[in-house]
Amino acid sequence: MILIDQPIWPAHGTVWAHIVSDSSLEELHEFAARAGIPERGFDRDHYDVPARSWNDLVALGAQPVGVREFVRRLEASGLRVPQRDRR
Repeated sequence: MILIDQPIWPAHGTVWAHIVSDSSLEELHEFAARAGIPERGFDRDHYDVPARSWNDLVALGAQPVGVREFVRRLEASGLRVPQRDRR
C-alpha cells in the first residue's frame, strides 16, 4: 500500500510530504511514475512531494497517515533506510 504523510516538512519555499510503500520499492516507483513524480524526488526509501500535490496523490490512492504511523509502517516493511546510511 502507498502511504503519504502530512506536508509539514519545509524546504525550498514550500512544505513537503513523503510517499512510501509498505510492501515494495517496485510498488512505490510504479505509483510515482503513474503520478508523474520525478525520479529526482526519490531518496532511498521515499519520494518527497510538494504540498500542492497532496490531494492529487490521495485521489490516486495514497493512504494518508500520521507521521508516527508512517514511520512505523515503513520500518515494519523492512524498506526504511536509517539516517546514518543516507550519507
